[in-house]
Amino acid sequence: MIIGIPKEIKNNEYRVGLMPEHINELSKKNEVLVQSNAGIGSSFSDNDYIKAGAKIVKSIEDVYSNSELIIKVKEPLIKEYNLIQPKQKLFTFFHFAASEELTLAMQKTKATCIAYETIEDDFGRLPLLTPMSEVAGRLAGQQAAKFMEKPQGGSGILVGGVTGTPPAKVIVLGGGTVGTNSADVLVGMGAEVYMFDIDKKRLELIDKEFNGKVKTVFSSTEAIYEHLPNTDAVIGAVLVTGAKAPKLITKEMLKMMKPKTVLVDVSVDQGGCFETTKPTTHSEPTYYVDDILHYAVANMPGAVPRTSTHALSNCTFSYAKILSEQPLKNLDKNFKKGINMYDGNITNREVADAFKLPYSSINNFLN
Repeated sequence: MIIGIPKEIKNNEYRVGLMPEHINELSKKNEVLVQSNAGIGSSFSDNDYIKAGAKIVKSIEDVYSNSELIIKVKEPLIKEYNLIQPKQKLFTFFHFAASEELTLAMQKTKATCIAYETIEDDFGRLPLLTPMSEVAGRLAGQQAAKFMEKPQGGSGILVGGVTGTPPAKVIVLGGGTVGTNSADVLVGMGAEVYMFDIDKKRLELIDKEFNGKVKTVFSSTEAIYEHLPNTDAVIGAVLVTGAKAPKLITKEMLKMMKPKTVLVDVSVDQGGCFETTKPTTHSEPTYYVDDILHYAVANMPGAVPRTSTHALSNCTFSYAKILSEQPLKNLDKNFKKGINMYDGNITNREVADAFKLPYSSINNFLN
């Protein structure tokens, strides 16, 4: 099989699909094409990939036109749409439910779209989403603290306070991987953290994990209303696998909040859990709505590529190896959950429902 690794083109995206050490293994049985400088942002040179057995090609067009399997990090952008070929396999983060444009464009290509974020393990966990959720969660805590600073547009609060001055109050919406990692960073900084979730057992585990240092709240509209007026930052860490995130904070609710309160929406990849969320970039990360500061960078882990690429590649490699060795019909049921699109058909129900498009089970095509 010919495997292609293109250079990411999303704003300030420095991650790369696979590290050289994993290319070394794949190149034993496959031809691996790596676009020149694809790994430079993660501190991997072309020579590192050449030593690992890859062939360096000049352009993104060279990668797409010659590869059967494309392995990357972020969803294809408009520039890439026409490069994708029918029957080609794309293995990356897609987050289709956040973009009807991307969904329709990928349908048109008739490529097989395998999404990192919907592959499950035997326990229903999301093994390829988890490492980036850990990174994004920790970054969310850092960014909330940074953007509370006056020069960054915030209200001028030190997240941990000092003697005689109270710390910042931060709400974390969602007690999953993103939420707990956000809380871990914020508690370490000295913030007063409130974790909201609708799973009582999850809240009990968080109580034990943080030894009471995080205050847990059963999430409801009424509970959010109660806490918002005295909050300095809110982190949106809500995930419904493959589907759009629910809107937990409406535009009307912004009026309840203190001026310059910081909203960090990590759920932006799935459409955002704040009604006023719109995707931003690392170069222009924030905007205001009703004097409330919003941070909604859609590729947060791209800011720390040395950490992110190692964490992601360590998890995706074993799946990439299976894709290079087996036909799709031989994938186990958990891996098949990653196939969101096949030959122009949407094979993920949540994606189809998000845009009221026809859904077809992948089992109709791969028996």
